Amino acid sequence: MEHFNAASAHELEQALLACLRSLRWARRVADHRPYPDVDSLLAAADEAAYDLTWSDLTEALAAEPLPTLPPDTYSAAHTALSAAHAAYEARFGHMFVICLDGLSPSETLDRLLAAIRSRLTNDPEEERAVVADELRRLASVRLVSALRGAGNCASNH
Repeated sequence: MEHFNAASAHELEQALLACLRSLRWARRVADHRPYPDVDSLLAAADEAAYDLTWSDLTEALAAEPLPTLPPDTYSAAHTALSAAHAAYEARFGHMFVICLDGLSPSETLDRLLAAIRSRLTNDPEEERAVVADELRRLASVRLVSALRGAGNCASNH
């Protein structure tokens, strides 16, 4: 926590933007320093994420990478996932995002396909809430990872 609390505003903003690409979120988390412990930081990051507008979330979505599949995944699975992503983007107008923290590589494809299929049945407003939750989860996982490694948040989900 010392490194986080002592970082320059610019350095910290860049590290936070690697966790969630929302300038409003990064600045709000940075502006509330110092944090006494990781739990306080995570609570503040979560609260800041809850206050993001759809415009802020769209900014974050634009920078999100697609979830990656294990290297030994069959090409047919890549094709199925590409088709599912295309259907999702056509329905909602933005990319699909999901936090896959804690899954083994063998569970990734099934979880991704099941989640996309399930979420395609959501209405747009319901899906916005799910997207916001997933982005919050991703930011939290990346923030914890960055604190452990004392690096930035750019770890993959």
